[in-house]
Amino acid sequence: MAEVTLTQVRSPIHSDGRQRDTLRSLKLGSIGKTASFTDSPNLRGMIEVVGHLVEVSEGTASKES
Repeated sequence: MAEVTLTQVRSPIHSDGRQRDTLRSLKLGSIGKTASFTDSPNLRGMIEVVGHLVEVSEGTASKES
């Protein structure tokens, strides 16, 4: 499975409530905070809402045997 890492790079001060709520659901909220997730269509939709506030890094998750 692909893993996506999100890092918040901009403040949500002048954003609307939907964008702030989306950041909270992504476990972000302050500049420099990072969270990792498994890639999914739901996650891609959230990234589309707050894409201007976060930096997206894609990689592959290592699967342990």
